[in-house]
Amino acid sequence: MSHLYLTLLRHGRSRADDEDVHEGRYDSPLTAVGRAQAEALSAYWQAYPPGFDRAYTSTLLRARETAQIVTDGLHVPLTPTPLLMEWDNGPLAGLSREAALARYPIPNFRHDLDVFTSEGGESQAAIRARALLALELLWQGGEERLLVVSHGGFLNTLLRELLGSERAWFAFSDTSFTAVRLSRGSHTALVTGVNLTPHL
Repeated sequence: MSHLYLTLLRHGRSRADDEDVHEGRYDSPLTAVGRAQAEALSAYWQAYPPGFDRAYTSTLLRARETAQIVTDGLHVPLTPTPLLMEWDNGPLAGLSREAALARYPIPNFRHDLDVFTSEGGESQAAIRARALLALELLWQGGEERLLVVSHGGFLNTLLRELLGSERAWFAFSDTSFTAVRLSRGSHTALVTGVNLTPHL
């Protein structure tokens, strides 16, 4: 195999999206809309098979439900891993944005080695380290085409590590996916599609 093909998929709409609260490690399930989005994507890929060898998913409920719906239709083996969980936002998880801002004001400067809040959460350095471990898991698994089901923040971290770009941001809407081709003979990472939603 000369390349590794990654399809990076964000979960469907979750209850936290409807509640308009900080999500992160808040373990909210998919809504009916989110389940329908995942079912539509599964149907699309059944009609246009992407040829996934395996899928990996975050262990958080919204991602795991999305992955299960998609892979059940495709008959693709699914491996859950906590490495793909969303950023740990500590005590902000589940708080309204107003309450979070009142209790934990955004500092003028936060070092990459600082925890997310005074009461816990991951530092940016810890998130990047976890992203590298996740990429190592994917790289060393021996497959050619992988589906990776995770979260908007963490998928951005994966992409930044792959592309060597510290400040880039990539859009991820509900059940959208980004496609990347990694060369096994060089450090080349080719992004072939961003925020794709052909099923919606």
